[in-house]
Parts: sequence; C-alpha cells; structure tokens
Amino acid sequence: MQPYIDQILAFITLHQDWAGPIIGLISFGESLLIVGLFVPATILLPLTGVLIANGSLDLTTICVWGIAGAVLGDAVSYWIGHAYGPALLRSRILTKRRRTVARTRLLFYRYGFLAVFAGRFMGAFRSLIPGMAGIMKMPQGRFQLANVLSGVIWFPWLLMPGYLGARGADALGAAGSAAILLVLALVLVVVVISRRRQRSRQILKNH
Repeated sequence: MQPYIDQILAFITLHQDWAGPIIGLISFGESLLIVGLFVPATILLPLTGVLIANGSLDLTTICVWGIAGAVLGDAVSYWIGHAYGPALLRSRILTKRRRTVARTRLLFYRYGFLAVFAGRFMGAFRSLIPGMAGIMKMPQGRFQLANVLSGVIWFPWLLMPGYLGARGADALGAAGSAAILLVLALVLVVVVISRRRQRSRQILKNH
C-alpha cells in the first residue's frame, strides 16, 4: 500500500492542478459504502497536510475538494442504502463483516443523528453508517445535516496532524485557535441537540 501512497503524493506534488480533484476522489472513496473499507485516506490525508504546510499545495483548494468528496460519498452511500434496503446487508462483502454490520446497526438505532455525525470519525463504521441510515429510512434532511457538519470537520481534522507536524503548533496562530474552539463548540451543540431529541423520543414512547 505504501508504494501507491508515495506515488499519489509525488504525482499531486508535481501536478498541482490535479491535486484537488485527486484528493476529492480519495475523500469520496473513503466515505463510500463498502469501498471506503479499502481506501487509505486516513494515511494519505495527514501526509497531504505536510505538503500543504510546505507550500506545495494550496490549503483552500484541497479543503474545498476534500470536504465536497466526503459529503458526496456519504450522500451516495445513503442513497444506495435507501434504494436497496435490507437486501444490501446480504451482499457478500457485508456478510463477511457481520459483527461490524451488527454493531453499526445498533449504533445507528441507538443514536441516529449523532451516529451519522460521529460515525465519520470512527474507523470501521465510517463507510457503513451512511448506508445504514439509508437502509433504515432516516429522513434525508436530518441525514444531510449530519453529513455536511461532520464532513466540514472531518477532512481538516485529518489534515491537521501532518500540517502541525510540519509547521508546529504556533503556525495556527490566533485564527487557528479560534477555529478549533469553534469546531469544539459545534460538536458540543450537536451532541446536546441529539441527546435532547433522544430523550424526547423516549418520553413519547413511554406515554
């Protein structure tokens, strides 16, 4: 896998006009149902952060393409799940991962909106939860809200280790620190809203 990663990094360094679309495609694949299990974006994106810190790539361009790819990948996964329903769970690849699929289903059943938001940051669940949301007919508006919010945070979050490793924490400056605080506040708001909705649904069930 490492030789392919090295080739991709070398190519986008030499052909910067292609860097955005290629990173967007990788981000899309990482978020796509089943396909994401085989895409090494969690390795490639921190290394891309190093190239951004070194001035080889443009931060804004990479983030726009990367976030768009992540959001589109989850959206397509949701539509696939919604279109094929439970029959999708009987596919050969998912049948081999019954335990992970069962845990994904339980996670979504318990937490709904929060599972879609947080699932993007949870390794093996990242490419499965959007499809599960579609299979279980989660309202598209709620799904897309969680999808966009998580995508806006997830992509820069993966770039950050490599970027900070190359530039140092001081490179963030006051604006960067404020951005991190804003992200943390957004996460807190999402968690609070999700918990309140969960409690409201539980109260309605009890009555």
